Amino acid sequence: MQPFTTLEAVAAPLPMINVDTDMIIPKNYLKTIKRTGLGKGLFAEISRDKDGNPDPNFPLNKPQYQAAEILVAGDNFGCGSSREHAPWALIDRGIRCVISTSFADIFYQNCFKNGLLPVKVTPEELERLMAHAERGANATLTVDLPNQTVSGADGEPIHFDIDQGLKHMLVEGLDEIGLTLQKASSVSAHEGRVAEARPWI
Repeated sequence: MQPFTTLEAVAAPLPMINVDTDMIIPKNYLKTIKRTGLGKGLFAEISRDKDGNPDPNFPLNKPQYQAAEILVAGDNFGCGSSREHAPWALIDRGIRCVISTSFADIFYQNCFKNGLLPVKVTPEELERLMAHAERGANATLTVDLPNQTVSGADGEPIHFDIDQGLKHMLVEGLDEIGLTLQKASSVSAHEGRVAEARPWI
């Protein structure tokens, strides 16, 4: 995975609560196990009009948010079914960080497995960040994962909590397999000792 340290990017507002994984990537896009190409289906059912054309009022369709890499979303983001395609679609669209007050547990864990940083803030902090994101192309935020802060051009940095093991995965660009491979020599040594002690296995 691409390591995540510090990200300075445009933040797009999505002031909707309970955005479930079917809203993030509708079920008809789940026919692939590839992690690429899903960006075209991101928010497909809520970002298009009845004729299938992009809705100009949907935040990510607006010109000022085309380069957005941060999404500031409402409460309970990523609820619903446990589809890993949801973080895949966000990443494929270029989103590297989602900020909300809360995330569904499975979606939250899937984010870290795929290099997407979910940041939890308080309702008051989210209101402040949402207002900042609604400024358009000037809505640049800086997410500093090593120091666990989010900051804009004005105001004090917002500190966020994160599990240190999950933080390590993102900072080092490691998924669960990568974490295991870091212990490859220890695993090999253990297997050697087992083979010597119990050769019949």
